[in-house]
Amino acid sequence: MAQPFLHEFKKQASFFLKEKIKTARLALTDVTPTQILTEEATNGNPGAPDTKTLKMISKAAFEVDDYWRIVGILHKKLSSFDKKNWRVSYKAVIVLEHLLTYGPESVAEEFQSDKDVIREMGSFQLIDEKG
Repeated sequence: MAQPFLHEFKKQASFFLKEKIKTARLALTDVTPTQILTEEATNGNPGAPDTKTLKMISKAAFEVDDYWRIVGILHKKLSSFDKKNWRVSYKAVIVLEHLLTYGPESVAEEFQSDKDVIREMGSFQLIDEKG
């Protein structure tokens, strides 16, 4: 009986702390909510970004300041493609694909420099411990 309660408590405490850190970053640094949203959408956790998040990012990309912050994060995530930490770059490609479809037209031109990394990711295959 204590195990499920402890697990739920840890989960809630973790969520609470993450939210407090996010609030502090917004208040004390030059970080925008869109920037945090883009960082969260391209983190290394399993699971793709949800549709609501992608819509919010693509809508924000039409604002000049947010556009450059989003582009900066995506360039950074794509340029640091690592086969051991592949999820980060993969999620960046998911966000990029959504921006190419629903974001500003300038996105396509902006990411021409990353096409070699994206091509390399296209041939990447993950083989886990189980084969």
